[in-house]
Amino acid sequence: MSKRYALILMAFAAVLAGCSPGYEPGLGELMSLNQMRHAKLWFAGQERNWKLADYELDELEEGFADVVKYHPTHKNGPLPVSELVPKIMNEPLKELRAAIQAQNQDAFVKAFDTVTAGCNSCHQATNFGFNVVRRPTDRSWFSNQDFAPGSN
Repeated sequence: MSKRYALILMAFAAVLAGCSPGYEPGLGELMSLNQMRHAKLWFAGQERNWKLADYELDELEEGFADVVKYHPTHKNGPLPVSELVPKIMNEPLKELRAAIQAQNQDAFVKAFDTVTAGCNSCHQATNFGFNVVRRPTDRSWFSNQDFAPGSN
């Protein structure tokens, strides 16, 4: 992902924060923010910054809650998003939380991959299988954040 795209996501998040109470974010906007959280969660876990990983997991869960709240159904999805997200994602997110709390790197990697597989399973179930999620490979689009613990 390019630095430009990351800047667009950050600007979008700032705009959302200042929107009027009647504003409802689109599913694409919410999922783009979740993509960013997914990546940051991975980088925090790779650096064993468990406090940051825990924070990013909270943010990811909030993002999924917003998806369910604002988009209980989707025009192209044969099944309700409000049912799919909890059914597919709750257990993998719980496993990831346990790995983070245990500060267990091997369990983190396994649980992160399970969460990622859940994302792809949900995309398949909603006819968005063309949108494939994977482990992030490049930190360049988050070059403005240090993921190592205690680096401030």
